Amino acid sequence: MSVVGFDIGQQTCYIAVARQGGIETIANEYSDRCTPTCISLGERNRFIGASAKNQMISNFKNTVWGFKRLIGRTFEDPIVQKEIKVLPYKVVAGSDGYPAVSVSYLGEQQTFRAEQLLAMMLTKLKETAEVNLKTKVIDCVISVPCFYTDVERRAVLDAAATVGLNVLRLMNETTATALSYGIYKQDLPVPEEKPRNVVFVDVGHADLQLSVCAFNKGKVKVLAVEADRNLGGADFDCLLAEHFIEEFRSRFKIDVRSNPRAYVRLLQECEKLKKLMSANSQEIPLNIECFMEEKDVSGRMKRETMEALAEGLFKRVESLFRRVLDSSKLSLNDVYSVEVVGGSSRIPAVKELVRKVFGKEASTTLNGDEAVARGCALQCAILSPTFKVRDFQITDAQPYPVHLRWQGVMDNEQEWDDTEVFPKFYGIPASRMLTFYRKGPFDLYARFNSPDIPEANSQIGKFTVDKVVPQPTGEATKVKVKVRVNINGLFSVSSASMTEKIDKTEEPMEVDNTSNGPATEAADAATKTTEEVTSKESEETSKNEEQTEKNGTQNEDGEKMQENGDDKTADVSGDKKANSPKKPKVKVIDLPIVPDVTRLPKEMINILMEKEGQMIMQDKLEKERADAKNAVEEYVYEMRNKLSSDVGQYMKEEDKSSFLLTLEDTENWLYEDGEDQQKQVYVDRLASLKKIGQPVVDRYKEALERPAAFEGLGQTIQLMTKVIDAYDQKDEKYDHIEAAEMDKVRNLVKEKRDWFDRNLNLCNRLAAHDSPPVTVSQIKAHKESLVSNCNPIVNKAKPKPKEEPPKEAPAAATTDKNASNNSNTQPEAEEKSEKQEEKKEPPSAATADNDGSAVDMDLD
Repeated sequence: MSVVGFDIGQQTCYIAVARQGGIETIANEYSDRCTPTCISLGERNRFIGASAKNQMISNFKNTVWGFKRLIGRTFEDPIVQKEIKVLPYKVVAGSDGYPAVSVSYLGEQQTFRAEQLLAMMLTKLKETAEVNLKTKVIDCVISVPCFYTDVERRAVLDAAATVGLNVLRLMNETTATALSYGIYKQDLPVPEEKPRNVVFVDVGHADLQLSVCAFNKGKVKVLAVEADRNLGGADFDCLLAEHFIEEFRSRFKIDVRSNPRAYVRLLQECEKLKKLMSANSQEIPLNIECFMEEKDVSGRMKRETMEALAEGLFKRVESLFRRVLDSSKLSLNDVYSVEVVGGSSRIPAVKELVRKVFGKEASTTLNGDEAVARGCALQCAILSPTFKVRDFQITDAQPYPVHLRWQGVMDNEQEWDDTEVFPKFYGIPASRMLTFYRKGPFDLYARFNSPDIPEANSQIGKFTVDKVVPQPTGEATKVKVKVRVNINGLFSVSSASMTEKIDKTEEPMEVDNTSNGPATEAADAATKTTEEVTSKESEETSKNEEQTEKNGTQNEDGEKMQENGDDKTADVSGDKKANSPKKPKVKVIDLPIVPDVTRLPKEMINILMEKEGQMIMQDKLEKERADAKNAVEEYVYEMRNKLSSDVGQYMKEEDKSSFLLTLEDTENWLYEDGEDQQKQVYVDRLASLKKIGQPVVDRYKEALERPAAFEGLGQTIQLMTKVIDAYDQKDEKYDHIEAAEMDKVRNLVKEKRDWFDRNLNLCNRLAAHDSPPVTVSQIKAHKESLVSNCNPIVNKAKPKPKEEPPKEAPAAATTDKNASNNSNTQPEAEEKSEKQEEKKEPPSAATADNDGSAVDMDLD
């Protein structure tokens, strides 16, 4: 099971993985742990990450960035309309009213939804993680801004499903930061003590997020969250760009707005200028060569000037700081520390506002860029059975109040009822139970009730409770509806059931006097709608909720109803005593729920998944084609350098001149007609070049290795000749070898010597540019043949000497005790000496002084 956390930011992405040694942020193919959130679409393939960012200027119309603000929003959304004005690429309204990016891809104009663009980034991050982990990545945790609505969160889940990722949890960025902070703290107060309250300030490229968290040992609870989704580092960049646009209009008489390429260049330079001013207090220059209309532009700015220009933005930051403090209902003395993360938190004015509002210096104990990704990886490790992680309970907060709306019935006149089921900052995951009285199916409409969300984006969805029927008597049926916000922050109607009365009665029975009965139904239940809400504690974990769902639900008085199937029965009674009247039976029936939420249907996800797979395959084919082209170019340069060095002498001058011309023609072809060819064309071209150039390289290698090969064969022949001479001189080392076997060695040595002398003379007379009569591999083969056939013979061990029979002792010998001991030990000493002689190896035929093992070592 993969344990991976993805942090997808507006400008950059980070990947964190869990290993045995802890959490690690991994690097991409450029050895950079930061991957730009950028996609460039070309005529043949896509470029994602760093390679796409390099094309932001040259291919600005088809390079997409900053699309995170488009996810889950309608085209008419004011935020989308504001973004369109600064984006250099074309954004159009899709068929369903959602924005789509129009770019040129594979030679035709195509449109891509924001979910598809996010899926492309996830494809890149997934491939990077798989290369690093050397395993398939499926399970993961993905971070989302804490202010994301249900529509935006479902869009992220759809994008992940498109690339085959199983999202264990969508984790709020502020919560991920809190987890990466608290799980390593060993000095947190125990649960019975007052918690440690920490404020987290995340100033990203696109937004500002704040959270107040209460830490105890082994758990964290989010008390309050606030965010400004239109205030981030990008807004400071745009502010500086607008300043220089006006300056360049007056000084250089150019309109930067009329040239999208120039505007993108200016944004990049303003971002660099902002970073430099954050680290330096002196005036910083800005210079752009050949900026527009072949003009070089320049400018200068101090940190004080930037802070004056951004005064309005800093007031919004300060206002949000005070707002989150009020929302948490904490005093300044209750705040333990203020942790700042995010790239734009490095702006000195932001840290100064932290000190001004909270009365504490901004703490930077966390990695400002990687804290979110590390928190996601930790959450994934907690949810994974692969790793054993310290227990740490997380209670997140619902950022917006959730209201439920339905059509009521009152005095036969239809009207709408509305109630708040989950208030703002309610602890999640959580569930609540609602009770309705209905005679037929009814609809529940869920929405966010917050001024921070436009009315068009506040709708969560419609949930239809189906197959509701009245009681046999015609009365309204009691319907229980369970609503839930899960760990992904998504609202749903998780279950519904109705109670049907049964006419049958049963004999009275004794029950505990402490049991409670249900509340008395209203007399006018057929025309009135009542609501009974039973909420769980905000600290209730999702595990307990799932267990409750398995074990059964409770009625409004706390009595448990056992669930054993689609049809359930429960005895509902009031206060009873022994011999109480007969009670009626009821049957609990599960009801189907038909959700209608803004999410891509499964058929559309399958289509997008297939299209993403086709684009991945196209990228792979294009990479193979580019590699084949690069191989031809590399071979041209390599051979040209080799022919100008020592390799050149192994080719005739006229052939070398012709081959150099061929290489030059190939180089020109690569940049002209061969610029855009199929992979097989490059493969064939490389093969034709190697057909000429490879024999030259082979002759060069043969010439370098041939002397050593001949020397090795000659030494082997010489060693075997010495063995034959020693045998002929009746050396006792080899007197156990039969003559026929030694004749075999003699004939083989003669054969190899003749072959050696003949081919050595031919090679000595060989010209450098001629092909050798024998190759190095053939020489080595002859040596191996000689060794393998002769070694078993010359290293043959001597046979063991025959043992003499023991002498018979005298029949009537009388000896003392010492004599008896001597006669017993003497044969043992002789036997030991014979065994030592047997262990000795026969002498070697290689040299007069060495043993047989030396021959083996030298020959091998």
